[in-house]
Amino acid sequence: MPGSASCSLEMAMVSKALVDYLRFTRGEESSPFWWGMVPLGWLADFLSSLRNKAYDHGMFKSLEVPVPVVSVGNITVGGTNKTPVVEMLAGLFDSCGLKVGIVSRGYGKKSKGTRVMREGTSFSPDEVGDEPFLLSQKLPRAVVCVSSDRVEGIQILAKDGVDLVIADDAFQHRKMGRDVDVLLVDATCPWGSGRVFPAGLLRENKSAISRAHIAIITKADQVERATIEKIKDELAIYLDKDFIFEAHLELDSWALWDGNWKELEVPPKGRAVVFSAIGNPASFEAFLRRVGVEIQGHLVFRDHHKFSKKDLVQIEEEYRKQEAQFVVCTEKDILNLPKGYKFPFEVVVPKVRTKIAEEERFIKKLIDALRPRIVIASNGYGEDAIGSLLAAKLKEKLPDAEVLAFPLVGSGKEYEQAGVKVCAPPYEMPSEGVIKYHLKDLLRDLKRGLLRNLSEQMKVWKALRGKIRTVLCVGDVYLLLNVLWGQGCMPVLLATAKTEKNRGHFSFEYFLLRKRARCVWTRDSQTRDKMVKRKVNAVFCGNPIMDLAGDNVCEKSMFWKEDLPGVLLLPGSRKRAYQDVKMLLEAAELINQKKTCHFVMVLAATIDEKRLLESLEGWEKFEDSLLIGPSGRTKVVLTREKVGMVARGAKVVIGLGGTANQICAGLGVPVVSILEKGKLVQKRLLGESEVLVGPSSDALAREALAILNNSGRHARMSKAGVSMMGPSGAVEDVVRYALKELGWKKRCQVWKHLDKVFVKEGEHVL
Repeated sequence: MPGSASCSLEMAMVSKALVDYLRFTRGEESSPFWWGMVPLGWLADFLSSLRNKAYDHGMFKSLEVPVPVVSVGNITVGGTNKTPVVEMLAGLFDSCGLKVGIVSRGYGKKSKGTRVMREGTSFSPDEVGDEPFLLSQKLPRAVVCVSSDRVEGIQILAKDGVDLVIADDAFQHRKMGRDVDVLLVDATCPWGSGRVFPAGLLRENKSAISRAHIAIITKADQVERATIEKIKDELAIYLDKDFIFEAHLELDSWALWDGNWKELEVPPKGRAVVFSAIGNPASFEAFLRRVGVEIQGHLVFRDHHKFSKKDLVQIEEEYRKQEAQFVVCTEKDILNLPKGYKFPFEVVVPKVRTKIAEEERFIKKLIDALRPRIVIASNGYGEDAIGSLLAAKLKEKLPDAEVLAFPLVGSGKEYEQAGVKVCAPPYEMPSEGVIKYHLKDLLRDLKRGLLRNLSEQMKVWKALRGKIRTVLCVGDVYLLLNVLWGQGCMPVLLATAKTEKNRGHFSFEYFLLRKRARCVWTRDSQTRDKMVKRKVNAVFCGNPIMDLAGDNVCEKSMFWKEDLPGVLLLPGSRKRAYQDVKMLLEAAELINQKKTCHFVMVLAATIDEKRLLESLEGWEKFEDSLLIGPSGRTKVVLTREKVGMVARGAKVVIGLGGTANQICAGLGVPVVSILEKGKLVQKRLLGESEVLVGPSSDALAREALAILNNSGRHARMSKAGVSMMGPSGAVEDVVRYALKELGWKKRCQVWKHLDKVFVKEGEHVL
């Protein structure tokens, strides 16, 4: 603490014990008596760490709100110039045409419930808190909401039409999602003693700095350059130095208070007495000395103190004792004076503003941090296909957002083909993600490094934590758990696997979905109804599998010939396809011996065509896409087109896939597959539309021919498939929900507007 600050504390109208305690928390020399607080500090540190872990891993609920939020806060007790920084940011956004909202808990307010303030509000500082009231007075176009539930407060502001919300003192309020966390650090006393309150000034461990997107060292003009550099080095342990800035307060003007405000054209001159009830009175005193105030005494009261008549008498006595010519206090102190009170002497107030060093760079980093970053997670090859479709639709609607993919299985080829960046580590395991049917598959995956792979996934999630929007999950409850544990914020789930048609969900799954899924899209109405009954926020807007059928409404694909029945071959998307494809092609040869057909085989994005062809003895490839069998009669067209685009017009499918088989059934194409545990589960979803036979080419060929030769059976299977799979539409509704309910459309509009205002042909405009 500077010498002037020590002097101010000695002159403070507080007890000697309190002064001694404050010196202890700041890490200065103090009575040994306070060392008894150290164990309490350890306990507080432990509890705050547990709380942060709970939020990091989704054990405590964290919600994204429907408008972009910039949080301003700190990790220490006491003043770090939060209110001037909030004012500065609000002015910045207001100056470029955005409607700004401010949310605050309203420390010290006497009223209960939520209060919304605009210029000319009838609320008093006692009702809403001094700082929110002051912000409302100084920012006439901003809407200020005071609410103990800041999530609710932001939702109220969103309904009021604000474009962006600044959350005051919200660094620790982790229930509220935020787009940017601005952390303020007091240059004059950055960490206090380095211990957590009540043993020090820290609200939580310094490791919490890593949650910040931007750090601002305030009061940078009150310390030596070496001190600033030391603080930057300490911050750089947790945050890239490119996101660390300096700021200080500048004197904007002087005003006289005599019951009303009167601007002073010249600064006050002569001896002054100061009184203040703010978080860091020493810093206020240092500021006044720097702007030329001749301070004779400083009366210090606790932060947000409501002045009594006794306090005012003490101020008057100090004024006379020091033979002062005027009294100085802050704008906030004026609000805490008794209503209607007038001092018998001049009270002047410095009006200040925050000045950011390297302002252009600060604005650029702030705008960059506000750019929406969206992650779509999926856990299966079919789910990857749905996820890539969802990503494509989001990119179309939100071209300014950065859309990323996080496939839990494989390397994400479906996403890569759709031009979506994959941010997850590749997951190449023997089971290829399907470990629920056989214990041996799980054991094989464990042997090949399943736990190591999960650890790598968690590292990526940790790096993304706080920097991405609500994750869109395409898959099952395991995926939801993976995402929740990895990044903390409540995801949404497009459920593609479990339904009431295949045994439904376990009780713990309903509990998890009820508590930690913002919304669940089911694949049928029965599952939706059961989830709603269990109090899950669930909707049914169509089967997401059928969204993969594409937008092509033609009854017949261009792949099929008018005069020949079409047989679609689907070897699947997993590694076993390299072996199973032989069985499918042999079945095609056997079918063609009895009935001339037209064959098309769809290769999944995960299948290497060259490797596939190398395994086919006797088959030759001609031109770019034609396979000819050993007999020379059977010809198979190879394609990478989407199954939904190819299947329309086929008469029967011989399919060993999962999602692809379901798409075909939903399009009314009868499916023939092999009898195994996974397909038995799928059979519950497809009913009569699918028939399972032994794993041989003879059995597949026989059954396919039986369907082709029996028009009545073909019609029944076709009708059953359409009925069991239902309509499409889920993906479109997820996009609608993301744009409106999650506020992604608003976020992109705000980011684009800011980018346009502040960036012009590569040059930053202030």
